[in-house]
Amino acid sequence: MLDALTLDQMRAFVAVVEAGSFRAGARRLARVQSAVSHAIANMETTLGVALFDRAGHRPTLTPEGRALLADARAILLKVDCLRARARGLGEGVEVGLSIVVDTLFPMATVGAALQVMRAAYPAVGMRVVTAPLSEPLAALHERRCTLAITVGREFRDPHIELEALSALSFIAVAAASHPLAALVEETGQLATAELTDHLQIVLEDPSPLSEGRDFGVLSPGTWRVGGQDTKHALILAGLGWGRLPHWLVERDLVEGRLVRLPAMALGRQGEAIVEAFLARRSDEPLGPAARAFRAALLDLVQEPARGDGR
Repeated sequence: MLDALTLDQMRAFVAVVEAGSFRAGARRLARVQSAVSHAIANMETTLGVALFDRAGHRPTLTPEGRALLADARAILLKVDCLRARARGLGEGVEVGLSIVVDTLFPMATVGAALQVMRAAYPAVGMRVVTAPLSEPLAALHERRCTLAITVGREFRDPHIELEALSALSFIAVAAASHPLAALVEETGQLATAELTDHLQIVLEDPSPLSEGRDFGVLSPGTWRVGGQDTKHALILAGLGWGRLPHWLVERDLVEGRLVRLPAMALGRQGEAIVEAFLARRSDEPLGPAARAFRAALLDLVQEPARGDGR
């Protein structure tokens, strides 16, 4: 008997519950009230339970109706997702999209762009990975992702097209308890020799693109870490100094947990400005969802003060 249950009946059931009456539910569905009443009556017959108590002025859910409402809504949601995905496939929409984001780029901006994309293509599955240094471009080169966000100009490939997003600020910092912080308070400037006397925390590149190369490493004593969060945590703990994106440490600086290190060897007042890029393979056209993400991301980074988190 359950094979006689239809989606039309479930939509009528949910519409009446949400609208508050059979008449209002019929208006929502743009149908006559008798058709909605008939659909729900057939549903009750098929299920063998009463969904509504019709004794009062307005129909109220029975205990059985309340129990089955969540199931009906879940089934309708699944069906709507199935239809959206099938429609997207017919239009060439990607089944899934993979993005690798440089750990130096603010994930909040990526999330906002993904929210815009998801509103247009809710059935597209997403895989979002963060990785340091050359790994985003390596993933793109090896076709492990559709799009990548990379920071810096060190790595170029004729098969990869780069599109400038925004300029990011990177500054040298140490914990307020670190000896370098006291030295900054005393002298106002730091020489290279003063930095090299202390442990530097640096990111380790997991890809072979920059094997054997160092970027911004001054100290002979280094600890290498695999992620930006780990580097941030170790610097906060006072174990060493290092360079971090301004958007990541801005609150730490304001609240006094970190101190900026004005070392001219790392840029004016210890600051370096580096460009972030959206990267894709030039030999593979973007699908509709990827294009929607790209457009949303470009809109976001063009807004004042959004690109570098300041």
